[in-house]
Amino acid sequence: MIRTAVLVSGNGARLQCVLDSMYFGELPDFELTAVIMTEANPYALRRAKNANVPAYVVETSDFPTKLSYSMAIANKLRDMDIDLVVLAGYDMPLGVVATQFKSRIIGVYPSLIPAFEGNENPVRAALERGCKLTGATAYFANIDGGIGAIIAQHPVAVKQGDDVESLSTRIMEEAEWKLLPKAIGLYCGGKLEIHGERVVIKE
Repeated sequence: MIRTAVLVSGNGARLQCVLDSMYFGELPDFELTAVIMTEANPYALRRAKNANVPAYVVETSDFPTKLSYSMAIANKLRDMDIDLVVLAGYDMPLGVVATQFKSRIIGVYPSLIPAFEGNENPVRAALERGCKLTGATAYFANIDGGIGAIIAQHPVAVKQGDDVESLSTRIMEEAEWKLLPKAIGLYCGGKLEIHGERVVIKE
């Protein structure tokens, strides 16, 4: 079993798609060992509790720097013998977590990488550029904590009249919620190999 921790900021909307996939048996060889949150968000806590998954709150305000915070997260992950780290709306820099869990951190980003990579608001950027198609990307975090090798992508059409909120919601529901469990399942099934900056999915 792949012992997994999900890192969460906010209400855990992306966490829920992992919990749902786990509930319906869509993630073989997957064990959700812990949910680690940057704040005591009551809705995220309720999601974890309803799934009988241990939840831990590591408040950012308890640490003087982002580096010391990342060290605390890394220590907690190691203490729990975590094999895989999943980013579910996590908004803190990975810091030392990225190096200590190299090639074992999966996240999703609301654009078709490399489009708008690193943009503070890639959804707004897509609308401002008049994109007709956007989407989301599942990826491995690189050693710097950024977007590394691409695992999978899913397109989402930009509709006339979309604003940032409506498009963000559709990207999450139509793309991110599909890609995150898919990437986790491929990893747990031993289907992913990283060759340089590329991911090969084994048959």
